[in-house]
Amino acid sequence: MTHYGMAIDKKRCIACNTCCVGCKVENNLPENMWWNRVVNEGGENPDSPSGTYPELKMSAYTLSCQHCINPACVSVCPSEATYRDAETGIVMQDLDKCIGCNLCIEACPYGVRTLQEDEPVYYTDFALGGEGAPGHIAGTVEKCTFCHHRVVNGEQPFCVEVCPARARTFGDLDDPDSDLSKLIASRECEQLQLDAGTGPSVYLLV
Repeated sequence: MTHYGMAIDKKRCIACNTCCVGCKVENNLPENMWWNRVVNEGGENPDSPSGTYPELKMSAYTLSCQHCINPACVSVCPSEATYRDAETGIVMQDLDKCIGCNLCIEACPYGVRTLQEDEPVYYTDFALGGEGAPGHIAGTVEKCTFCHHRVVNGEQPFCVEVCPARARTFGDLDDPDSDLSKLIASRECEQLQLDAGTGPSVYLLV
């Protein structure tokens, strides 16, 4: 089994939202749905610093599904719609099984799942998205898939490919010789909410 994960370099990330928009296009996400978002660690508003001049500080990172080793969403799903893919380690959502009960949304400590309540509405009258990208069904819960449809074909997640600052690195965490494993070993890292016991597969390089 491969254990895919990602590192996001907070020193490189410029909070430009390119990864968020790229994700939306590649996965043909409906209006008002985002699988990836920028979290500003500065002030209360986007692009605003914390502190008092001249001692100001601001940084950002992007937040999406953490593709946990022990995903809380999987353990609570009554229909087995949420599962960890045995081949890739990517946490997936089977929309044909999902009953939209919201238990996975409540269980996820990262707040990265979205319920598609009504029939999906799109910005264009024709489908966007890459070949094999998942569809969207009313009454189901969605989230980042690490672009599983690309990864199984040997490609990178689209957010990695389009990042202008090259702040994102994707690879196999179980392979010590992967670029991702070497990067994590060489840098100071943090993971979100480790106390939740989920074992996130996304690292923030600080």
